[in-house]
Amino acid sequence: MFILYAIPLGIVAGYLSGGRLDGLLALQVRWTPLILVGIVVQLAIFSEPIDGLVEPAGPALYMASTTAVLLAVLRNVAIPGMVVVAVGAASNLAAIAANGGWMPADALALASIGGGGTGYTNSIVVADPALRPLTDLWALPAWLPFSNVFSIGDVLIGAGVAATIALAMRRSSPAPRPGGGS
Repeated sequence: MFILYAIPLGIVAGYLSGGRLDGLLALQVRWTPLILVGIVVQLAIFSEPIDGLVEPAGPALYMASTTAVLLAVLRNVAIPGMVVVAVGAASNLAAIAANGGWMPADALALASIGGGGTGYTNSIVVADPALRPLTDLWALPAWLPFSNVFSIGDVLIGAGVAATIALAMRRSSPAPRPGGGS
């Protein structure tokens, strides 16, 4: 849920840099349905009671949905900021694929948020994970809503989303001048 904090930060940065929300309306994100399907699949497989039902297929569903989102992001790298999102998404997919469909998490980081549920979860403790620097090494403070563990890939995705929003807001049309003059 790291990305949930990137969206308002991007909007604030956009406003502070003189942008306007109407710039977001001009964004032409291609393959949006693929992004939405990938996100909905992940929300489903990591939500009770579905997580317990998909456990055997969880790793494959996780990798497929992450791949779908990455492909759609790659289709949109011409949008300023999306290259950073793509690098973060590729980083996460590499860590997940290298660890059999699971995102390894640092034990202390996961414990700090009370993680380690009983159903299929996206982050688990692995004794010696492959691509450890790309795994979930840190945790948002437990007192924050939607606190979770996160990786460098998540940081890049969040930074890219925030940058994409802020930059799109700056490309908005200028506000009409008082008196209708141009």
